[in-house]
Amino acid sequence: MGKFSLKQLSTKLSKLGPGSLVTAAFIGPGTITTCSLAGAGFGMALLWGLTFSVIATIVLQEMSARLGIITQKGLGESIRLQLSSPTSRVLAAILIISAIAIGNAAYETGNLLGSAMGLSTIINYNNTSHISIIIGLIAFVLLAIGNYRMLEKALIGLVLIMSIVFISTAFIIGPNTVEILKGMFIPSLPDNSALMVIGLIGTTVVPYNLFLHASAVQERWKKPEHLGEARFDLVFSIIMGGIISMTIIITSAMAFYSTRISISGAADLAVQLEPVLGTWAKYFLALGLFAAGISSSITAPLAAAYATCGILGWKKDLKSLRFKLIWMIILGIGVIFAGFGYKPLKAILFAQVTNGVLLPVIAIFLVVVMNNKSLLGQYANGRLSNILGILIVLVAIGLGLKSILSVFGLI
Repeated sequence: MGKFSLKQLSTKLSKLGPGSLVTAAFIGPGTITTCSLAGAGFGMALLWGLTFSVIATIVLQEMSARLGIITQKGLGESIRLQLSSPTSRVLAAILIISAIAIGNAAYETGNLLGSAMGLSTIINYNNTSHISIIIGLIAFVLLAIGNYRMLEKALIGLVLIMSIVFISTAFIIGPNTVEILKGMFIPSLPDNSALMVIGLIGTTVVPYNLFLHASAVQERWKKPEHLGEARFDLVFSIIMGGIISMTIIITSAMAFYSTRISISGAADLAVQLEPVLGTWAKYFLALGLFAAGISSSITAPLAAAYATCGILGWKKDLKSLRFKLIWMIILGIGVIFAGFGYKPLKAILFAQVTNGVLLPVIAIFLVVVMNNKSLLGQYANGRLSNILGILIVLVAIGLGLKSILSVFGLI
C-alpha cells in the first residue's frame, strides 16, 4: 500500500503543470528582494504575511482554475460575459486594463532592474539603468521571434536551484522554531511594516496570475472530472513556493536582523547564503536574480496581453497585431522607468506594493464571476469559497488603506 501511494504521488508530481507556472511567476527578483528586506527589517515578525498570502493564493487560484476548466474561457472573457450593459462593460474594461497596465508595468520595471542588479554583480558594471535597457531589448527580441520557451525553462531551472540553496541554508543555520511558528501564525504589525506586508502579499498573490491560470488550465484539462488533478497541482506548487519565500525571510532575519547590516544590492543580499556557498554566494544569487528577472520580464508583458485581449474580446494570438502592441507597451514602459535610474531595491519593492494594492480590484471581479450559476452551474462558488474570498479582499483592502494612511502620516 505504501509503495502504491508513493507511486501515485510520483505520478501526480510528474503531471504538475499550470500551478508550477504560477509559482515560477511569483518566485522572482521581487520575492527574493522583498522577503530579504522583510527578514532584515523585522526578523520573523512578518512571516504571517506569507502564511496569509499562500492561503489567499490557493483560494483565488482555485477559483481561477475552476473557471477555466468548467467554462473553457479566460477570466477577462468571463467578466465580459458577466456584464450585460455596454456601459458596465466599458467601465469594467477601463478599471481592469488600468489595474493590469499599472501593476504589470511596475512589475516589469522591477523584473528588469532585478535582472540588471544580478548581471551587474557578475560583470562588475554598476550602472543598472544601462543594463536594464539591454535586458529589455533582449526580452523584446525573444518575444518578437517567439522562441523564448526553451530559454525560459532553463532560467526557471536556475531559479529552482537557487530556491533549494535557500531551503538548505535555512536548515543549516538552525533558526529558533518557536520564533518561526510565532511569526507564521500570530499577526503583528511593527512600526512602519504595513507597506512591507502589502509587498509580501503583492509578490505572492500576483493579480495577473489569476488571468494566466484560467487560460493555462485549458491547455491541460477540459472536463469537470479533471478538477481534482488541477487542485493538487496548484496546492502543491503554491505551498512549495510559500516555503521557499519563508526560508528567504528566515535566512535574511538570521543574517541581518540582529546585526543591522544595510542592504543595497545583490552582494549584500547574498550574505544570507554564505553558510552554504561561502564566497560563491554573491555570484550564485546574482545569477539567480538575473535568471528570475529576465524570465519574468518575458512572461509579464504576455500576461498583460492575454488579460487585455480577453476583457476586450480580441483574438488572443501571439501573431495578432493588437496582442503584440499590448506586450510592446508594457515592456516599453518597464524599460523607460528602469532607465530612469531608480534604485533597484526600492523599485522592486514598489512593484510588489502596487500589486498588493491592486489585488482587491481583480479579486472582487473574480468572486463576482464565480457566483454566476448560468456560467458555472453546480461549479459556482459555495458558501465557504465566498466567505474566504470576501475575507481575503477585506484583509487586502484594510492593509492597503493602512499603508496609504501611514505614507501620508495620518496614522
